[in-house]
Amino acid sequence: MHDGWLGVLDALGVLLLLVVCLGIALVVRRRAISKPGATFELSHRVRDTQPGRGWVLGLGRYTGETLEWFRIFSLSPRPKRVFSRSEVAYEGVRDPAPTEAGALYADHVVVACRTPAGPVELAMSRSSLMGFQAWIESGPPGTNWDSKPLR
Repeated sequence: MHDGWLGVLDALGVLLLLVVCLGIALVVRRRAISKPGATFELSHRVRDTQPGRGWVLGLGRYTGETLEWFRIFSLSPRPKRVFSRSEVAYEGVRDPAPTEAGALYADHVVVACRTPAGPVELAMSRSSLMGFQAWIESGPPGTNWDSKPLR
């Protein structure tokens, strides 16, 4: 009878150890991502088939001509999406719909962009939005400026 309980306790101990190791790995990954440059909270809408759904929390990092997007709950050291400055056009900003607000970081706004692959929605804080607009506008000469101003 005691052997059964000891087996359950061993399994729980292993499970707890795995959860702690996963937490440590996520912290180490975030520090490694942040090392080359500043990161900021950046969510990306990966699916738009249902209104208010499809948002994935993440981190953004500028690296020269690109904006890299990393999923927050991933162990991969590589960005999940990379947006080239020359291919992103800012279209506008809106407050999240009530159905979206629970899926995003607090006080974030939804930013609509256009890329050659189609429309993209990102969510970021207003201060990060100012940095995003500055990054887009500081592109090299000859960039197509179809973007709309912040409302």
